[in-house]
Amino acid sequence: MQIIDIAQFEDGFVIHLATEDRRINAYTLASMLIGLADAAKAANSTINAGHNIEIVVEALGPGSFRARIRAIYDTAHNLFSNQAVQVIILGIITNFIYERTLAVHQDVRVEIQTDEVVVEHGNERIVIPRKVYDGTRLAETNPQFVGAIGRTMESLSNDQHITGMAFVPHMDSPPPDHVIPKDAFSQIVPSVRDEGNTRVIEENCDLQIVKAILERNHRKWEFRWRGVKISAPVLDQQFYTEFFAHNIRIAPGDELKVNLLIRQTKDEETGIYANVGYEVVRVFEHIPRVQQTQLTQVTTH
Repeated sequence: MQIIDIAQFEDGFVIHLATEDRRINAYTLASMLIGLADAAKAANSTINAGHNIEIVVEALGPGSFRARIRAIYDTAHNLFSNQAVQVIILGIITNFIYERTLAVHQDVRVEIQTDEVVVEHGNERIVIPRKVYDGTRLAETNPQFVGAIGRTMESLSNDQHITGMAFVPHMDSPPPDHVIPKDAFSQIVPSVRDEGNTRVIEENCDLQIVKAILERNHRKWEFRWRGVKISAPVLDQQFYTEFFAHNIRIAPGDELKVNLLIRQTKDEETGIYANVGYEVVRVFEHIPRVQQTQLTQVTTH
C-alpha cells in the first residue's frame, strides 16, 4: 500500500518533477512558481483573514528535478488579525492536486472520519488531516485558487521534458512511490480553445476597476488583474441594464467578479504563449471599494 500523508506538507514541501535529464526550462519553472504563489495567496485569503502569506523557494536540486517550497505567514494588522493563523495552505494545495488527479478514476473510495479523511484508489492511500480537507473545500470555492492551480499544471503540461510530478517532504527524500502522470494534469488545466498559434482561455477571477466606460459599446475599461493593468471591454449586457436601472453604482477601486476571456498567441521560437487581449464576458458580482468611516467620539456626562 502506497501511503501519502498530507500532514507532511502543511507548511512546506518539495515538488518533485519527473524529467528526462534532471533539469527544467526556466519559463516552466517561473510559471510553476508564480502559479503556486498565486494559489497560496488565494487560499490564504479564504482561510486566514488578517494574515499574509509569502511563498519562498529555499533550494533547488536533482531527483529528477526538485524545488523546496515553504510558506511564511505574518499579521496584516487589521480587524481580523486576532484570528489564529492556520498553517495549512501548502497542505491544501497538495491535497487539491492529488484529489483532482485521482478523480479521473471511478473506483475512488473516500472515508470521512472525525480527525482525518482517507482517500483510496487501488493500492494508493491518501491520509488528509480533517482541517486540511475542510480547508480544501473552502479554498476550491475561490475561482482564483482553482485558476492558479490550473495555470501551474498547464505550465508543467506544456513542457515536453516533464513526464510527471509528485510531492515529497524533504530534498533528500527517496523517490516517491506515487507520481502523478502527465496525462492526469488535464484534470486541473483550465478550459483552453486552440486555434493554431493562437488560443483562448476562460478564467473566473476578480478585477479591480481603474477606469470604467459606462456605455453599451466595445470601448475598453481599465482593470488590475493579478497585479497587472489590463484593458478589456465589458460585454455583459445584463450588467449594463442593472447599472442604468441604478441598481449598481460604479467607482474606481471597486471590484468585479467576472468570467474573463484571455486571448494568447504563441512565440514560435520559445513556444511560450503571451496574452494579447482580454474580454469580460460576464459579470457575476460587483464589490464596492471598502470605505473608511470616521469615528465620532461620544462623551458622557
